Amino acid sequence: MSNSSSISHFLLLPLADTRQLQLLHFCLFLGISLAALLANGLIISAIACGHHLHTPMFFFLLNLALTDLGSICTTVPKAMHNSLWDTRNISFAGCTAQFFCLLFFILAEYYLLTVMCYDRYVSICKPLNYGTLLGSRACAHMAEAAWASGFLNALLHTANTFSLPLCKGNVLGQFFCEIPHILKLSCSKSYLRELGLLAVSVCLVFGCFVFIVFSYVQIFRAVLRIPSKQGRHKAFSTCLPHLAVVSLFLSTGTFAYLKSPSVSSPSLDLALSLLYSVVPPALNPLIYSLRNQELKAAVWTLMTGRFQEH
Repeated sequence: MSNSSSISHFLLLPLADTRQLQLLHFCLFLGISLAALLANGLIISAIACGHHLHTPMFFFLLNLALTDLGSICTTVPKAMHNSLWDTRNISFAGCTAQFFCLLFFILAEYYLLTVMCYDRYVSICKPLNYGTLLGSRACAHMAEAAWASGFLNALLHTANTFSLPLCKGNVLGQFFCEIPHILKLSCSKSYLRELGLLAVSVCLVFGCFVFIVFSYVQIFRAVLRIPSKQGRHKAFSTCLPHLAVVSLFLSTGTFAYLKSPSVSSPSLDLALSLLYSVVPPALNPLIYSLRNQELKAAVWTLMTGRFQEH
């Protein structure tokens, strides 16, 4: 029985069978990655340079943009390389690093979205206590907790998964390294340890989801009590982008991992993996900037180098 130490590389799922389609996928990934890098980079720069944006909401948005940059830079470059050079290989060390980084950034993003939900809740439901509950030190600690939780979870899953004996070959049914496809290569009951860790992570994720749902119930109740139409519109304009990002993130990831095996196929798995690993980092900046006039003005100022009247 071979184990993970005897595997020098893995074979990833090819994105296409013909050279023309491979080059098309390369161009598609290049366009998406450049758009995501530009959009998230602009948001990070605008928030960092715009002193009037140094508020809790934009501080967490900056952190979210960092996770988006990290997640898309983890999977897309290797996929582009494989498509361009017509190869499927990824080294054992490269697969381990990709596995860890992707899990780290995705989990950190989810925890940050949960923290951002708390920010919206305090802003709308407890506005008089906003400065006290979300001071600069409290925001820094919450962001640190989100990053540290993602790092610790990713480290535990990576160490446990890649310590399993892998004796069913080295072919992965995905274009990047992720937990389900690595576990499929194991023929040892040791994988039950990873399932146990996954169960703990699922409980934590579900707890965050319950918190988000509960918070938004309270938020919408508070917004509907606002007497002025302009006040309700302003409140909704700060909440709806966050809710849209959370919905996109959870719906794609949940369907990808919890869909019935009977509807599973390589093409469907590939499409779903693209939806939850590539599309959100590219769309998140667009979702947040569409309804946020302050952010749009700051980005425009950054791009043009002059202040705009608004």
